[in-house]
Amino acid sequence: MVLGEKLGSYLGVNLGFGFGVTMGVHVAGKVSGAHMNAAVTFASCALGRMAWKKFPVYVLGQFIGSFLAAATIYCLFYSAIIDYSGGHLTVTGPIATANIFATYLPDYMTLWGGFLDEVVVTGMLQLCLFAITDNGNNPALQGTEALVIGILIVVIGISLGMNSGYAINPSRDLPPRFFTFLAGWGTQVFRARNWWWVPLVAPILGAYLGGIIYLVLIGCNVPREPQILENHMGSEDHRIPVLPKAVPRQTEIASHNSGSVSPLTSVSVSPPNRPSVRSIPPLSDSIRIQQF
Repeated sequence: MVLGEKLGSYLGVNLGFGFGVTMGVHVAGKVSGAHMNAAVTFASCALGRMAWKKFPVYVLGQFIGSFLAAATIYCLFYSAIIDYSGGHLTVTGPIATANIFATYLPDYMTLWGGFLDEVVVTGMLQLCLFAITDNGNNPALQGTEALVIGILIVVIGISLGMNSGYAINPSRDLPPRFFTFLAGWGTQVFRARNWWWVPLVAPILGAYLGGIIYLVLIGCNVPREPQILENHMGSEDHRIPVLPKAVPRQTEIASHNSGSVSPLTSVSVSPPNRPSVRSIPPLSDSIRIQQF
């Protein structure tokens, strides 16, 4: 979009970003769960969905991959960058090219306005990721998760990406920014409006808050069906609902005439094992079964 001018568009940037994520999920989904976002990785650890010992390993991999991606783009488009900028690598101005690699605030945005924007947008990302992968709710169909996540990125970018460039990921902003510092753009990549730290901090906070909002307001209200155990007695099937941590229960047999209770038969329910049934002699029609 920067170098090609008429050859690129904002929609094209979002499509490339979203479906690039889709390809990443296909490549690394079975290896790490496709953790390509340090903010999402942090939220997963902070909310107990992943061990903290994986956090530094995953983030290191993300940073190295992002840095190498920036270096690859620089090498492939070096001639175009030099031709467009006239050999002057600048961060701001009409021929700025640093924004190819990292996000920078537009003139109309304040620093804290951009911070809030990144928190809200990344929170929406994390909330939707939890929804897409929550098997107890209404998840994406098996095998379509990568495509749905890519569409989610496209939707966020098209609708909310204008204000701050929707970094939504420290791993895709800081390493390329550091690469541009080394490649000739200089210290201005960190000094421009003092923005560099916001894509590092705000997405982490946003992902954590978005995860909490989903778990508290949505996840806790998703109905969970109780486990059903079957007890076969004679020709009739008696289905016994059992909670995941149910205490042992008894089936007692009472005399219909006398109303007295006689524990002739008991069914011990100890999930997840099958219930054990102790056999008894045939009973007359005057005997009824009471299950408590």
